[in-house]
Amino acid sequence: MGRVVVMNHVTLDGVMQGPGRPDEDTRGGFVQGGWGRRSTTAGDAAGEAMGQRMSAGGGLAGWLFGRWTYEQLLTHWNNQGGPFKEALNKTPKFVVSKTLDEPLAWPNSSLLRGDPADAVQTLKAQTRGVLAIMGSGELIGALMAADLIDEYLLMIHPIVLGAGRRLFPEGKRVPLRLTTSTTSPTGVLIATYEPATD
Repeated sequence: MGRVVVMNHVTLDGVMQGPGRPDEDTRGGFVQGGWGRRSTTAGDAAGEAMGQRMSAGGGLAGWLFGRWTYEQLLTHWNNQGGPFKEALNKTPKFVVSKTLDEPLAWPNSSLLRGDPADAVQTLKAQTRGVLAIMGSGELIGALMAADLIDEYLLMIHPIVLGAGRRLFPEGKRVPLRLTTSTTSPTGVLIATYEPATD
């Protein structure tokens, strides 16, 4: 059985929108993109934590993406080049979308159709290892509502934005248990959480 692991940068008030670049995600008039760059020296510690999570429990089985994140990453990293582009292109990618058609543009990509929770539940049952989610807030929300997320690896940056798309939707109760944590020199809390019973 696969494990769904969310790996996202968030602010102290839970915003996950546009951490990397000013123009990364301007949906809803968001103008505070690039906020994660203020803590750039967290990169090594965050990368190490993500690598550990992806190599645990059978290794990385693939990435799970919603359509918007998939298309944005495809455009950005294929224009950037470098080792991250190559690693992403070689790794299986599973895209949950009602609007995309196959064949998908990115190598090693498969389309998951229908209800997101049902599609991911089936994929988990057929997979061994980590199914990692980066970005993909709407997909995370659907999987969260169906209790399909096994772990959250969050890079919590010491900044409050007051606006933007949040990881945890308003009105949704999500009890969590902290399993590991470390702090980067710039104050980014790298924390791993698992679902907890009330």
